[in-house]
Amino acid sequence: MTTTTPTTGSGPGLAAAVPETPYRWRWIALLVILAGEILDMLDALITTIAAPTIRADLGGSAGTMQWLAAGYTLALGVGLITGGRLGDLYGRKRMFLLGAAGFTIGSLLCGVAVSPGMLVGSRVLQGLFGALMLPQGLGLIKEMFPPKEVGAAFGLFGPIMGLSSVGGPVLAGWLIDADPFGTGWRMIFLINLPLGLAAVAAGLRFLPEARAAHASRLDLVGAVLAALGAGLVVYPLVQGREHGWPAWTFAMMAASAAMFALFAWYEVREHRAGGDPLVTPGLFRKRGFSGGLIVGLVFFSGMTGFALVFALYTQLGLGYSPLKAGLAQIPWSLGMIAGFGAAQAVARFGRHVIHAGTVVMAGGVTGVLLTLHIAGIGVSPWQLASALIVTGLGMGLLMAPFFDIVLAGVEPHETGAASGSLTAIQQLGSALGAAVLGTVFFDRLGDHLTASGPTFQHAMDATLWTVVALLATSFAATFLLPRHPRPDN
Repeated sequence: MTTTTPTTGSGPGLAAAVPETPYRWRWIALLVILAGEILDMLDALITTIAAPTIRADLGGSAGTMQWLAAGYTLALGVGLITGGRLGDLYGRKRMFLLGAAGFTIGSLLCGVAVSPGMLVGSRVLQGLFGALMLPQGLGLIKEMFPPKEVGAAFGLFGPIMGLSSVGGPVLAGWLIDADPFGTGWRMIFLINLPLGLAAVAAGLRFLPEARAAHASRLDLVGAVLAALGAGLVVYPLVQGREHGWPAWTFAMMAASAAMFALFAWYEVREHRAGGDPLVTPGLFRKRGFSGGLIVGLVFFSGMTGFALVFALYTQLGLGYSPLKAGLAQIPWSLGMIAGFGAAQAVARFGRHVIHAGTVVMAGGVTGVLLTLHIAGIGVSPWQLASALIVTGLGMGLLMAPFFDIVLAGVEPHETGAASGSLTAIQQLGSALGAAVLGTVFFDRLGDHLTASGPTFQHAMDATLWTVVALLATSFAATFLLPRHPRPDN
């Protein structure tokens, strides 16, 4: 799931694009852009519910269930680094259509997958094309809408995010249980086909041609180095447990650190040579931005990892059906929506809202832990509801002001590069969360996914305490953030 904010941009030249005459079909074009957002948000959420059913059908290891989430978010995060810039260079409409078409093809391949490897590979393909599609929407909105309507256009993103977060897991569970046309879990991907095809057809007709007036060149070397660095850390974290943590897993993680160091050196060299690096090196000298990267990486790791493990636990440990597991997540989603709304009401408190969100979410996760211990293996969704609402409330309080507050610490001309980096970190954090917390869960569970109730409880305890530890780290890093968003954000 990619969080979109009005302050994010797809690249240089975005801020300068103000339409002299409003685009005639702008509201219909906005619906096309929102269709792309729905595709991404649904597919970021559905596999957390479907993973046990998919593994039971296709086979594979416990790591397969982690890769269904991590493969998509890792590819999305890496691709987002360059996705917006490709729109600047070659046209935002063209890149949106290419991304939507590729995402639809990836969904089809997921729906007809015959092996775990094919399914995970198709998820990666979805992520890469999603990274090409999603950044174009922000630039297109800036091109199409006059300043007085931009706020209203961006205001539709919140309800879409809320409805998708509630409906995604429930839809996935219902489709699996209903088994339309005997498709089982495959329908959670095949249902993307009509929406994707409609987005492409409507985009051809209603999206305007748009590109940056002064587009920067593509930093392919930097993109490759960043992708290698991310892949070299996520792969051993997912696969290492199953292989008994051999030496090559630690060698890969060390190589990841070296690759990111090489990436940093190359970006500095490009900047000094007058080139156009993916990430402006000067951003890292700003305490607020560096703190924002830490907060984003750690928080989104905890959030995504919690979602994955909770869905696995309710099905594998508690015996919930996919639909019941999806319904059990509704209180969490509703809490998140309430958190977004509450954050707007208390926005004047600046970063203290983020502080409060971290504490509230940690309290909610602890509440889930206590509920599981008190109610035991027979816990019902109703018993979990109050703790999940608090967990979601904290998430919403943190996420709503996050981008605006972090970007308050950078100069206006750096906003595009900074927001792109934050979005990429969000996705990398999600991939790491699925890898790390999934590994903690399965490590305590052992190799057999049919373990007893107490074994599942022990695995869940270790995972939830890890989430609390991540939130404590995130809370400490929030003190590096600027106190308030910039007034014009």
